[in-house]
Amino acid sequence: MADNITKLKPEGLWNCFHELTQIPRPSKHEDKALQHILEFGQRLGLEARRDNAGNVIIRKPATPGMENRKGVILQGHADMVPQKNADKKHDFLTDPISTIICDGWVKADNTTLGADNGIGVAAAMAVLADKSLRHGPIELLVTRDEETSMAGATALQPGELNGKILLNLDSEQEGEIYIGCAGGLDVNALFRYASVQTAEDDIAIKVTINGLNGGHSGMDIALGRANANKLLFRFLKFAAANYEAMLADVHGGDMRNAIPREAYAILTIDSEDKDDFIEAVEEFEDMFRDEYQGVEPNLSFTAQFVDKPETVMDEMSADDLINAVHGCPNGVIRMSHDMDNLVETSSNLAIVDSSNGQTKVQFLVRSSIDTAKDDIASSIESICRLAGAEVEMTGEYPGWKPDTSSQIVTTLAQTYQTIFGQQPQIRAIHAGLECGIMVGAYPDWDMVSFGPTIQHPHSPSERVNIKSVENFWKLLTTLLENIPEE
Repeated sequence: MADNITKLKPEGLWNCFHELTQIPRPSKHEDKALQHILEFGQRLGLEARRDNAGNVIIRKPATPGMENRKGVILQGHADMVPQKNADKKHDFLTDPISTIICDGWVKADNTTLGADNGIGVAAAMAVLADKSLRHGPIELLVTRDEETSMAGATALQPGELNGKILLNLDSEQEGEIYIGCAGGLDVNALFRYASVQTAEDDIAIKVTINGLNGGHSGMDIALGRANANKLLFRFLKFAAANYEAMLADVHGGDMRNAIPREAYAILTIDSEDKDDFIEAVEEFEDMFRDEYQGVEPNLSFTAQFVDKPETVMDEMSADDLINAVHGCPNGVIRMSHDMDNLVETSSNLAIVDSSNGQTKVQFLVRSSIDTAKDDIASSIESICRLAGAEVEMTGEYPGWKPDTSSQIVTTLAQTYQTIFGQQPQIRAIHAGLECGIMVGAYPDWDMVSFGPTIQHPHSPSERVNIKSVENFWKLLTTLLENIPEE
């Protein structure tokens, strides 16, 4: 039974968020959520429509006496990242999210919560519904498919929106104002292999790494968390070298922008080596736990006997795959020289998936410097091509260059100071925000991003701080009262 989050303050925001949790909305399957938001606006008697890209746009007129304020666009995305723990039965295409209130936080029941970006969208919806607020002209823009391709933002056309100030509500740390973000690029490698008959005296063993924290590959990449794919392939290289293990199947990760939490492989080895092999797995588990002590307390690396497959990958192809994946860069590559504690460039070895004679490996490379992003992507390409893979680059999106002279940033900082009695931090973020894409269609927008505290998005540990949501609402609504005049 879900806890009753609709009684939390502010009730309008939490009611809107609860409604979103009841609508399945993983990326590329968010149309029902978008339709719900559209009909929400229509029930309020507001102008509401879908653009040609599938985004929702809703307009709310200024309250009396505020007509001379600059128009504001409240912006967020409808989709969420679908991640769950292995033992949780949940279908993200059909099942609602079950919410839990715990020690001042709202989380989900062993799945992602969807506070990223459901809280921001819910706040914007609550603004539309609240007749007590004072504000100038408002437009709500809710984009589709942000988490996998940023397709909604990319397809946004000039002339769809009238506002001059964009408030992106997709940031995740109270007290921080974001004025820039990293750009990203997917590197997709395809390794082909031939299937050969499994040796008669071999047995099959499935090795599984799980229990990892995972998380957002931008926000959490600097936390030093383990990558399930990297750990697994580290062991696979050892197993191939020491037990002549043959690789039959390998899978790890399922989202390009989530640090993989689980991965497994099915190997065949000589039956005489089974005891030594199991002991080696146990030793690797101890080694991994020691290396990630204090970071991955629930790390598990196990082996179990399974039915022997009829075929395995040919030895040369498997070796090339293992060496390439083991050798590719992962994690933080370089920290920023311009901003403290900001990751400049990173790589996330996100997905490994083998079937039907090929293994697909996907990386998401991020950087606030385009040339650095391209260089790391090129390094991954070089390693994979040397191993015989076909490589393509897709899904590139630009970073958002900070504008230190922004009027809305100054106004937001002053508003925060007035409400909370302290200065917010003004910084850039290593995650990708849609601002950098949309500025291509609207180069004159004055943009800023802020939000409540959301921890561990893109993982089943995702949670949102209740008090920070209340503060976020107070900041947003007060800011709307103080938007500069035209």
